[in-house]
Amino acid sequence: DRFVGMATLALQHPDLAAEQLEYGMRRLGLKGAAIGGSVEGQELADRRYDVFWAKAQELDAMLFMHPQPAPGTTQNARLQGRGGLGNTIGNPLETTVFLSHLIFEGTFDRFPRLRICGAHAGGYLPSYTGRSDALCGRGGAFGSDCRALNRKPSEYFKTNLYIDSMIFQEEGLRHLVAQVGADRIFYGTDYPFDMLEHDPIGHINSVETFDDATRAALAGGNAKKMLGL
Repeated sequence: DRFVGMATLALQHPDLAAEQLEYGMRRLGLKGAAIGGSVEGQELADRRYDVFWAKAQELDAMLFMHPQPAPGTTQNARLQGRGGLGNTIGNPLETTVFLSHLIFEGTFDRFPRLRICGAHAGGYLPSYTGRSDALCGRGGAFGSDCRALNRKPSEYFKTNLYIDSMIFQEEGLRHLVAQVGADRIFYGTDYPFDMLEHDPIGHINSVETFDDATRAALAGGNAKKMLGL
């Protein structure tokens, strides 16, 4: 009663991925799927993936996006060297690019009930949607990218987008709640990998401005609600 399964899908074949998601949820009792942010260099906002997004919406699936090795982000040549930059910068960058393409290519407008949680606190997008909103408020070539959208980029966090709490700083988590709302954030952890000093529950409880209801929502209440537990 505390654990649920998520499917793994062959997204390089969108029709098959849709079938796999339906089989996993209807036959195996899974609650959604874990996906990457791109497939062999192709963006998932490409219209060939609409068959998959349509099935995810039909099934009311919860999709958790976690980066996989990808050209231009995690595998960018400039991220070589010390600091594990392919991880510390590249992974959240992959999440940012993935979510931004879904917004600007109209995926959420075509499938308005899609639910996607972006790993690593949504990358850089939750803290920087103001720049995308500003672009949509101007004219010229860049502003034209937004004319077909149903709303401002930041507003998709009210309807389609969720993030996890993997931000590692108290002020960072407080900021994310202020940006997207306490109901849009799920408990996140990198245990048992290479960030062992991170205490994910202590991280949530350490933010002094959070009341008990907010802490309970982040630590499990939001996930229970969205997964129907």
